[in-house]
Formats: sequence, C-alpha cells, structure tokens
Amino acid sequence: MTHTAHASTPATSAGAAGAAGASDGAPASAAPAESRTTVPARAPWSAVVPAGYTLTIVDLGGNQAVDFLAYAAHDTARRYSAPDTVQGQGNVFLTTGSVLRDCEYQPLMTVTADTCGRHDTLGGACSKESNTLRYGHHTAHQHACVENFLLAAAEHGLGKADLVSNVNWFMNVPVEEDGTLGIVDGLSAPGLSLSLRAETDVLVLVSNCPQINNPCNGFDPTPVEMVVTAPGGGDR
Repeated sequence: MTHTAHASTPATSAGAAGAAGASDGAPASAAPAESRTTVPARAPWSAVVPAGYTLTIVDLGGNQAVDFLAYAAHDTARRYSAPDTVQGQGNVFLTTGSVLRDCEYQPLMTVTADTCGRHDTLGGACSKESNTLRYGHHTAHQHACVENFLLAAAEHGLGKADLVSNVNWFMNVPVEEDGTLGIVDGLSAPGLSLSLRAETDVLVLVSNCPQINNPCNGFDPTPVEMVVTAPGGGDR
C-alpha cells in the first residue's frame, strides 16, 4: 500500500494547498518568495500557484513520472485540456515554449525551461482498474495515480468527475508511425527539471506516480521536488 504522506516544508505540503495559500483566500502577495517541498515516492501533492509565479519540478532520482493536472484556481470548471494543448502547439510532446491550455483555450501555464526535453500528453494516469486489466489481478491492491489525484482533489472540493486527461512529466511515450503508443524507458536523469510559469492563479494536482509494472519509473518510484518561485527568481 502506498503512503500518501505529506511533505514537511511549511510553504508547500503534499496533499494540501501549498505555495501561495491562495486557496484559503490569502492574496497572492502574501505568498513566500520561494518554497520547496520534497514529495515522497508514490505520494500526492497540490498547491495554488499564483499568476506570474514559477513552479519547477525536479526529478531527484531520475526517470520518475509526475502525473499532473491544472485548473484555474478561481473557476475550476476551467481545467487542463490535452486536446486544446496539443492542437494549439501542433505537437503531442511538451517542452520549452509549450502552453498548457484549458478547456476554453485559455493559457494556464507555460513551460519556460526544460532540461529533460520530452514529456507525455497521451499516456493518462494509472488506476487500480487499469493496472488489473493490463498486468493482472495480483496488482489490484496497488495504489495508483487516480487514487493520488482523488486524495489531492478532495482537499480542494473536487472529485472524480473533475479528473481529466493529464500530463505525465518526465514520462517517455513515443508514438510509432502506425500510431501505436508505448511506455518505454525514460529520458530523464537525476536532477533534470522543468519550469512552468502560471498565467493565472492555478490549482495544481500531482501524483508522484506509484507505478511499478512498467518502465515509466524505472520500476522504482522515487521522490521529486516542487519549487515555487516568485517573479524575479524569488528576490523580492
């Protein structure tokens, strides 16, 4: 059974509203200049990232898939849309310059830096049901990303109906010439990272993927770090 332990730093906490405290009504200006949270392997995390702030995700151990959802913090009906994001940039992979769009085609976040170079928009999130179908009934007890998303979502008044197709940061899902997909060894390595600038106040839900039945995590899930930085690099 996977732990859903909360991370320890005061500004951001796994499974709780984090960086800005915007979800409790605090203005963005009350957010710290920088906050860091280590999200344990297999754990959920969430935060409201104020407009203009940057969220940097660091793959501490390498080849760790980070399942990711984003919502407009003040209107969660506006949520990350994979088809609008892919159509907007004309490519299924995400990297520097990619804009995560919501279901109204508005920008939620922009990838401003990326030392990995490829991230997935198609593979979706693992669940107990999909694990059982793909890998056998002996996996039915295994914690999965959908369960992590539900834990994180519940802290913001969201539920299963609010979950949509997600981004998989650091996950390598190549598309073959015949259109087939595969989950193969990752391209990431220890210390690689990506940065996302919030274009509006954004609620972020994360599952630090618990999957151990395919190579998306190198069969060994590891922690990741979430760094939220104020405009200007935290020097304010």
